[in-house]
Amino acid sequence: MIDFNKRAKQKKDHIEVGFLFEFGKSKFNIRLFSDESGFSRQITDQNLHRPGLALAGFVDTFSFSRVQLFGNTEMRYLGQMGKEYRKNALERLFQFKIPCIILTDNNEPFSDLVELANNNYIPILGTSLSTTKLTYFLSDFLDDQFAIRCTAHGSFVDVYGVGIIFVGKSGIGKSEVALDLVERGHRLVSDDVTILTKKGEWIITGTGADINQHFMEIRGLGIINVEKMFGVRAIRYKKRLETVVELENWDINQNYERTGLDGSTINILDVNIPYVKLPIIPGKNITVISEIIALHYLLKHYGYDAARTFDEELKRKLRGEINTLDRRGVSYIEHDIE
Repeated sequence: MIDFNKRAKQKKDHIEVGFLFEFGKSKFNIRLFSDESGFSRQITDQNLHRPGLALAGFVDTFSFSRVQLFGNTEMRYLGQMGKEYRKNALERLFQFKIPCIILTDNNEPFSDLVELANNNYIPILGTSLSTTKLTYFLSDFLDDQFAIRCTAHGSFVDVYGVGIIFVGKSGIGKSEVALDLVERGHRLVSDDVTILTKKGEWIITGTGADINQHFMEIRGLGIINVEKMFGVRAIRYKKRLETVVELENWDINQNYERTGLDGSTINILDVNIPYVKLPIIPGKNITVISEIIALHYLLKHYGYDAARTFDEELKRKLRGEINTLDRRGVSYIEHDIE
């Protein structure tokens, strides 16, 4: 079994505010109120913060390294202050190395807020989204940017909506299986290099590397572009990983799964993923078996487990709960006159 935990794990230690702004212009309706002098400031924390207590003067536990959200509560609180008192409150805030401030709910910044932000090189951004919605969308974006990830050597295919990655020794036929599945109407996510990212606590998502996404190497032929050859229907840019299939040459000394009762899993980034070891012998149709693996996963996902159903029926028969006088599958076979 391949040990994914031995592979180098990667995690970003920061992103720049300028990157957040460029991405957020279309996704979060973000606009800029200050100048761009603070775009190089680094965001190092994936969590968000609303600085209500800090504006009121209590900064002992101020999470200044996080993106600061100013919603209706913060803006109305600042608006009710006198100009001098508001300036003092903001100066107290800006003595910390804040990455940026985002105003929500179409709130417009006070002139002294923009002036102090420019003087301290802290970007002021704004959005039409409510604080709740922006918190949801921005938290998901930051969770993704700071998520732990690793690189896997394998071909990742969406088969009937099930994300399957084919792994195994170099030259075992991973790309050929993926290509055959694409030709049968399934969708390629990546070939050869797949980047796996942990989303949340229980989800692993896979995507291709930026340089070779949807390109495929077929030994003896060379590089092909799956998108150009089969069309946009044959690709997708990301998919949740739901099954790992390890291809290996048939080994007579190996004990391969015969019933499926054990339900083998493999640990990837501290998430257990269903695992199938598939031996290869001449004449074995790996593509069709891969489709069956996907359909079998879907049946189990929706509550039907063939192995356990068969096991229960066998136990009932051994207990004498099922008639054993006639061992045929049907009790009466009519004449076939067709």
